Amino acid sequence: MKWKWPESAQRWKEALKKYQYVMLVMAVGAALLFLPTGDRPAPHTEEPDREEGAVFDLEAFEEKLEHTLSQIEGAGEAKVVLTLDGGSRQVLARNQDRDGEGGGSNTVVTVGKGSGQQDVVPLQTVAPEFRGALVVCPGGGNAQVRLKLIEAVSALTGLGSDRISVCQGGT
Repeated sequence: MKWKWPESAQRWKEALKKYQYVMLVMAVGAALLFLPTGDRPAPHTEEPDREEGAVFDLEAFEEKLEHTLSQIEGAGEAKVVLTLDGGSRQVLARNQDRDGEGGGSNTVVTVGKGSGQQDVVPLQTVAPEFRGALVVCPGGGNAQVRLKLIEAVSALTGLGSDRISVCQGGT
């Protein structure tokens, strides 16, 4: 005796047979969704100057400069004030397309972050330029100490000696 499928089951059997390859492709696609993609989060580093999107920290730079200048013989405890010419900025990656007539377009390169979000691709972060520096320390009245301080600040900031002021301060 041959077993016969019920009528509703018979329709399902025919539909599955008709669309068996479509169902197979869907099953393979669903299986691929669960495979790892290889995108691993970057290990977190504790170097704040190397992090992506890190901005220039003026206060931290001034403190480091104060500590360094205080080590100069005869200077004493130094206080430093720096002024900046603008802020830090990022240089972004750009895609330049040229056409045959010498024209073209220039667009900023973006990458998808998932969930429909886009992010720009920074090539480098440019620190701001210094406008001037003021150093106040007990040894600022001594010409030799003043010269050493001006040379040190100039070497660390790129400022010329005409933009660095050294004053004698109290203890």
